[in-house]
Amino acid sequence: MQLARSMLFNVTMYLSMLVYAVAYAPFAIYDAKYAVKATQAWCGFIIWCASWMIGLKVEIRGTPPTDEVMVAAKHQSFFDIIVIYGAIPRGKFIMKRELIYAPLLGWYSLRVGCIPVDRGKRGQAIIKMKADVEKGRADPGQLVIYPQGTRVAPDDKKPYKAGTGILYDQLGQPCVPVATNIGHFWPKRGFLRKPGTAVVEFLDPIPPGFGVKEFMVKLEDVVESKSDSLLAEARAPK
Repeated sequence: MQLARSMLFNVTMYLSMLVYAVAYAPFAIYDAKYAVKATQAWCGFIIWCASWMIGLKVEIRGTPPTDEVMVAAKHQSFFDIIVIYGAIPRGKFIMKRELIYAPLLGWYSLRVGCIPVDRGKRGQAIIKMKADVEKGRADPGQLVIYPQGTRVAPDDKKPYKAGTGILYDQLGQPCVPVATNIGHFWPKRGFLRKPGTAVVEFLDPIPPGFGVKEFMVKLEDVVESKSDSLLAEARAPK
């Protein structure tokens, strides 16, 4: 039964993405704020659908940032993108370049200010990312980056990439770490979505001024330890 609910939810998610994208497109072409409105509305709709279609509720903990900060988040599934974007007023994600070629999704991503990165060319990618981020500073918002560079399943370990520390140093802004246990309910691969309460927690900001290495150690420590704690909470017998 849960698999059938999950399949129906997945179909609803992608069909509604098409509906929202097409409905807002005439306005978003002329003003990017409508692309933001469309994306936030769709995120809210999907979170609502998840709560009753598959029994997956969302709990936001901590204080989502509203000013100019960098957000460095644990990335476990597509759903954490939806939840984070829905929780902050003007999210701009560092995203893999291949996504800009996805119909509608790619165009909307660029329209809301996301920054594509070529993950296969590390040195060139960092230089390009720094230049694009600097260009985008005129457009206010919260820059969201996934320090591990990809979705990482619960219990898996992947190193934190240097690009996050380089951007922290470049921007001179506070960095808000984000932990989650969403991957327990919405896995990296597969169609089954588990019922329960997925938590996204915005942690205390790391102020600007630390050296890159010291910052990266602090960031990894707080995100990983809190994500492990949230995972244990999700797995605890109810």
